[in-house]
Amino acid sequence: MALEDEIAARVGEVRTDSFDLSFGEIANLHVNKELIIQPEYQRLFRWSLQQKSHLIESILLELPVPQIFVIENQDGVFELIDGLQRISTILQFMEPQSIELDPLTLDGCTLVPGLNGLAFTQMPLSLRLRIKRSPIRTVVIKKQSKAFLRYEMFKRLNTGGANLEPQEIRNCSSRMLGERGIAFYNTLVQLSLQDDFAACADYLPQPDKEKKAAEELVLRFFAAKNFLEGFKGSVRDWLDTYMEGVLLEKLPFETEAEVDTFHKVMTFARQNLGETAFLRYRGENPTGSLPPAYFEAIAIGIQTTFDQIQGKNPASLREKVTQLVQTEAFRAVTGPGANSKEKLKTRIQLAAAALVSAA
Repeated sequence: MALEDEIAARVGEVRTDSFDLSFGEIANLHVNKELIIQPEYQRLFRWSLQQKSHLIESILLELPVPQIFVIENQDGVFELIDGLQRISTILQFMEPQSIELDPLTLDGCTLVPGLNGLAFTQMPLSLRLRIKRSPIRTVVIKKQSKAFLRYEMFKRLNTGGANLEPQEIRNCSSRMLGERGIAFYNTLVQLSLQDDFAACADYLPQPDKEKKAAEELVLRFFAAKNFLEGFKGSVRDWLDTYMEGVLLEKLPFETEAEVDTFHKVMTFARQNLGETAFLRYRGENPTGSLPPAYFEAIAIGIQTTFDQIQGKNPASLREKVTQLVQTEAFRAVTGPGANSKEKLKTRIQLAAAALVSAA
């Protein structure tokens, strides 16, 4: 197929419309559940008070505000997919009860300092009406658009944004593919809450937990198990490619079997190695937070040798793994510069060998 024909075949697969909505209309749509913000997105609302205040100030001064994107669901309801910070700010200011946040009181306005200290209800009527009637350009991705292109649009709109972390983008973009994407996302969430895994993952740094690091570890387990050859040096690209391959059914993922394997590995890890199974060690003592490279090496080491290490002495298994993570050989393939396919394979092989050597 000629390049021009290939592009022509794609043009029109995403059907869009665009028009201006006033902020008052947006608030009413949200209150009436005709514009929804999924809970997964709402938790990503991270603008500072000053950023929120600057938006309100910009609207009042009629400064340009970037457009937003919504997707039209099968029932005609709009779902916000880009513009979360702007729309959540407006809702918190005008209708805070609709998103279960405290009312926004402006602070940090630099062009009109007189706005500082004011809530929406404290403003003169003329200013409240100006905000309600101010328009924002709204691009609607129509429900007739192909699911894959809807997914791609969300991913491209949000990749590189300061407010979304890689796993958050994966989680939200999976929704664009409909039930299949939602089911896979729910599988990652449910496995991140599995008792044995959660006990071990509790050693992740708190800021990382808030950025869905536990769910990313679950995805990383499956990528290391099923897509090791796809690793090309960037963990983010590797996980993106793997998850996209599963969602688009380009890569196999038998949910029941994969979930069963994950449960067995994590149960074995906690019962035999303890809740500090994936941590660094100094002597006999665990130290620091959970390094993802240690997790994938030990977890996949367990998975690949599962039948061989059944019945081994837990104390011996713990000793072997504790010794392994302190060796120069293991540190050489998990420290700085360790993001290569060969080092990924090597650290898994080292973990597997250590486990098999236990008494």
